[in-house]
Parts: sequence; structure tokens; C-alpha cells
Amino acid sequence: MLNEKNLRVLNFLIKFFLPFFIAAVGIFTLRTYFILSHQEEHLAKLLLLMFAYFIPPLGKESVIPIGVAGGNLSIPLINKSVFVPSISPFIMAVSIAFVDIVVALFLVWNYDLAKKIPLVGDFMRKVESIGQRSSSKYSWMKPLRFLGIVLFVMVPFQGSGGLVGSIVGRLIGMKPVNTFLAISTGAIIGCTIIAYFADALRQVFIQNLLIGALVVILVVVISFMVLVYRKQFEIKGK
Repeated sequence: MLNEKNLRVLNFLIKFFLPFFIAAVGIFTLRTYFILSHQEEHLAKLLLLMFAYFIPPLGKESVIPIGVAGGNLSIPLINKSVFVPSISPFIMAVSIAFVDIVVALFLVWNYDLAKKIPLVGDFMRKVESIGQRSSSKYSWMKPLRFLGIVLFVMVPFQGSGGLVGSIVGRLIGMKPVNTFLAISTGAIIGCTIIAYFADALRQVFIQNLLIGALVVILVVVISFMVLVYRKQFEIKGK
């Protein structure tokens, strides 16, 4: 029989290592899928984009469309063309959402420990400080709680992934399990919408370059307007 101390140690080990195990299983599953479908060249691109997702200012709004895009790419100076594989929107959406889900699982279980990790801990403390100083930064989520975190993670703006979502969930007093479920829901919905929109836009570009360009301009304008509105809301709330 395990005593209370041993149970605490076992609980800590499970919560620390299980997210890494799940991540490894997920990558192995992706690798198996690409091998069985004879698309091994897609795996390197996908893994690179999953890693790039951790690096600011890249987010799901940029990483997923890059993954879905494909075709012949001309390299300047050396005057060569290379073929870039196009990853299916389903695989791209699932993969990036998977990153958010694993990160959220690790943080809701190991929040205080994660704050001691170099760079990650500094970033977490910075987000906490911003949230505590600004009464309006995340205040709109407090009355919505679960739905607020879902919307926060779902909307494709920088700093709205699983990492920041976990921190915000803690700041507004949500239970870890509810924070994890909200982040998972928002990540899956948001990544799926972006992936299939990017794929539809790619098809439009193939058929009509002008219409595709107009759609991109429209999306950029709308995104800019939303960012300005959100910034004004934050300033007024201070």
C-alpha cells in the first residue's frame, strides 16, 4: 500500500509527465498517418509549424494558413523553384489545437512549477502583471467565465492560445478543469474555422487571383478594426 507521501509523489509525477507522454503519442500518430498515406514530406513542414507556434508573434492565424498553403515556391536570387506540400485543413487544425490542449493540460496541473521555467516563467509573470494592473484587460471574460475563455482562445489574435488562456483562467478564478475544457473547446473551434477558411481562400486564389486578393484585404481591414476597438475598450476601462 502506498502511504500519503508516496501518493503525493505519484500524483506529481503523473501530472508532470503525462502531458509530455500525450504529446509524444500525438506526434507518433501524425508520423504514422503521413507514412501510411505516403505523405512523409508533409511531416517535416507540420512539425516545424507546430514548433513555430510557440514563437511570438506567430499564432494560429498565421501558422495554420501557412500549413494549408502549398504549391511551387520561387526562391529569389538563386532562381530556383521548390514544391511546398499543402497540408489538409483537418490535419492542420487538429495539430495546432493539439498544441494548445497539451500546453493547457500541463499548465493547469503544474502552474506554479511552470513559473520557475526560464523564459516561460518570465512570460507568465508578465501576463499576470498586466492582468492585475489593468482592470479592463480581461475583465470582459469574468462574467462569461467558461464562454469567455472559449471565445478568447478561439479568436485568432496574438496571445490568445493555450498558454495565455491558462493564465487568464487562473486570474479570473476558474477551476483548473473548467479552464482546460474551455481552452480545448476554443482551440478546436478556432483552429477548425481558420484552417477551412484558409483552404477556401486558397481555392479562390487558384481560380481568381483578384477576388482572392480582395478577400484578404477585407479580412485585414476587419481584423484591424477589431484590434482598434479592443484597444479603445481597454483604455476606457483603465
